[in-house]
Amino acid sequence: MKRHQHDESAWVLRGGLNPDTANVTNVLTHVSTDAAATLSESMVLGIGGGLGAGYLLWEVNGQLPSLILGFRFRWNMHDWAEQTLGRLGARYQVRTTTSQARAAAMLTDSIEAGRAPIIRPDRQLLSYWHLHPDTDTTLAPPVYAGARRGALVAYGLAGDGILVDDRNLSPLTVDAALLAQARAKLSSSKNYMLVVDAFDTPTDLSQMIRAGIADCVEHLHASSTAVALPAWEKWAGLLTDRRNAKGWPKVYAEGRGLTSALLAIWMGVNPAGRIGGDLRACYADFLDEAAAHLGSAEAAATATADLYRIAARRWQELAEAALPSDVPEFARLRRLVTGMSDGVVAGDQGVDARGAAATELWTMLAEYDADPPVIVDLATLADRLGAVAMAERSAAGSLRQLV
Repeated sequence: MKRHQHDESAWVLRGGLNPDTANVTNVLTHVSTDAAATLSESMVLGIGGGLGAGYLLWEVNGQLPSLILGFRFRWNMHDWAEQTLGRLGARYQVRTTTSQARAAAMLTDSIEAGRAPIIRPDRQLLSYWHLHPDTDTTLAPPVYAGARRGALVAYGLAGDGILVDDRNLSPLTVDAALLAQARAKLSSSKNYMLVVDAFDTPTDLSQMIRAGIADCVEHLHASSTAVALPAWEKWAGLLTDRRNAKGWPKVYAEGRGLTSALLAIWMGVNPAGRIGGDLRACYADFLDEAAAHLGSAEAAATATADLYRIAARRWQELAEAALPSDVPEFARLRRLVTGMSDGVVAGDQGVDARGAAATELWTMLAEYDADPPVIVDLATLADRLGAVAMAERSAAGSLRQLV
């Protein structure tokens, strides 16, 4: 295969918060030089439907439960980028193939043509996030639940490697053969590749902003107890329900596996790690940016932004109650997760640091899942989550005024 070195000046590593919103933002900024001044990651989040809500607890006999939290609109679907690009007016194509060799050639050709495709490899196989070695397709460990199918951008060629953008700020190289294998492993994705061909930065965002807010309102106010606001209330009840088979006192009897669940809460809320946190403060930034485009609703948008910042604080309080920093063992887990994340941000230079952090993290977590250093009071967690649910309801109710 003919390979070329990548021109570093052609792609700028800007980092980002959430993988999907960062991918779209960074690709559009690459395609259109005007996009950076208009489309922040917050704006892309909002136009793309904004926030979501979701609570799932997966259990399989013989395995620890996996706690999965959703925070972005359509968090449990894989078409968010396509819908958002369509709303923004970008011209793109989705290319799939069942042939691993053909997929690798298509990716190389696209990069050589100056494109930066969004792809969906198996992240456990790529290994730079160091997902738990026992992860399988349906039972991701709680810390990185759902991580395997996460999208990233491939933007350059470097010898036998592919340069990828996963919100890293220094070059991150993945072996090309390994990447091809990782893309093929998720057979249902058919070596998915999304390529943006052209994008004219919109001069008027108002209708796109309103459409995104309408999506968010409809999604959050749905009746589902799994993927809408009722999910938070359902979860709060399950934290102390001793009769329900899905209640945490039963699921985590004697504390087995509880530390992983507590770390999953902390990981879900905080930007450290792969998914970028709860996104509430980011959405508040969107509303502040959007206010000037909403005419008579400008003041209401600003007020709603304030309510989402309150919700963000309630989430932080829940995360602190779940994994208190004054418990030395929990503080160490938090530092290790942050170290893994920082190692990814550092790209190729962070390979040793993130590997060492991951090895220690999984060793400690196995120990604490079997024998927790402390037993966190589930009633306190339920109270904190109840405060979260109230703040979320208040903010979503205010958001409704903008539709």
